[in-house]
Amino acid sequence: MFLKNAWYVAALQHEVDRGLHATKMLGVDLVLYRRQDGGVAVLEDACPHRKLPLSMGRLQGDTVECGYHGLTFDCWGQCVRAPGVSHIPKAAVVRSYPAVERYGLVWVWMGDPALADPARIMEVAHWDDPAWGVNRGDAMTVQCNYLYVTDNLLDPSHVSWVHQTSFGNAAIVGEPLKTEVRDEGVVVSRWMRDVEVAPFYAKFVKFRGNCDRKQHYEVHFPAHALIKAIFTPAGAAADSEPFHEDVFLMDSYNFMTPVDEETTRYYWFQMRNFSPDDEEVSRQFSEDVRHAFEEDRAVLAAVHAGMAKSPSKLDLPLDSGPLRFRRKLRQLIEAEQAGAAQAVRPAAALQEA
Repeated sequence: MFLKNAWYVAALQHEVDRGLHATKMLGVDLVLYRRQDGGVAVLEDACPHRKLPLSMGRLQGDTVECGYHGLTFDCWGQCVRAPGVSHIPKAAVVRSYPAVERYGLVWVWMGDPALADPARIMEVAHWDDPAWGVNRGDAMTVQCNYLYVTDNLLDPSHVSWVHQTSFGNAAIVGEPLKTEVRDEGVVVSRWMRDVEVAPFYAKFVKFRGNCDRKQHYEVHFPAHALIKAIFTPAGAAADSEPFHEDVFLMDSYNFMTPVDEETTRYYWFQMRNFSPDDEEVSRQFSEDVRHAFEEDRAVLAAVHAGMAKSPSKLDLPLDSGPLRFRRKLRQLIEAEQAGAAQAVRPAAALQEA
């Protein structure tokens, strides 16, 4: 169900402080806290003795003291104190996880720590570009499997019905989609020429009249999306520089973290090529994007519930991107599981010998 050798967002950066922050990812309970040197520590949120969540304990310096019997664990999960015990038991250990802070988010590697390369975190273009504004975004919990969210983010067509007052309009209905499978994920895109500017974007574009509009939806494995919006005056369509001087560019970054098989934590922020220091523009972006995502949340929760009762046997041409993403992700998960099983077998054979 989940690809483990990957980075997932565990929290917004400001959520992790000198307290104990409990969360759940890929069905695993975790506790995060900020060390005295400013870095982030991540431990399994369960004392190995009676499985009380460590998040119910106390932070003592850089160690976590269990709130039940006082077993105390360092940032790497090693027990450093066991009151009333002459020798610390070998089983008194909890798993620790690599963590990296980037783009205002805390990323956690859920698989083999030896493979945790920060270079594998999705790159955000223009993050440090002073000409680009940043809407710092937010997070929300969606009551559905994370793959329904990746389906949604590889489906430009849904905006015409779900987001009629924001991202979509009737002008884009029926335009053909191009689907491309890449090593890092799947891209679905299309140009719409000489169409009306959708309501969300009409507030911000610098030109009047109809536009050429590019919808570019890409989702990287395991569940990280970049949605690019390009708006130019009609007849000035371009995929890359040099753009028309009045081009509107918005890059929306979306990071899905599976909580479990039925729940997803959804993080996002947007980059824009205008008004870099305008807090009012950022406020409007936040308000409108949150409203649109709430529309998605309601639809996806209902889809999850409906599919659980009676799975659909119907696919449409617009499902090409989501289906190809799911197929490739399943192959990656199966290969990862096969590799893990192969690594366990020699160890088991050695023990038998």
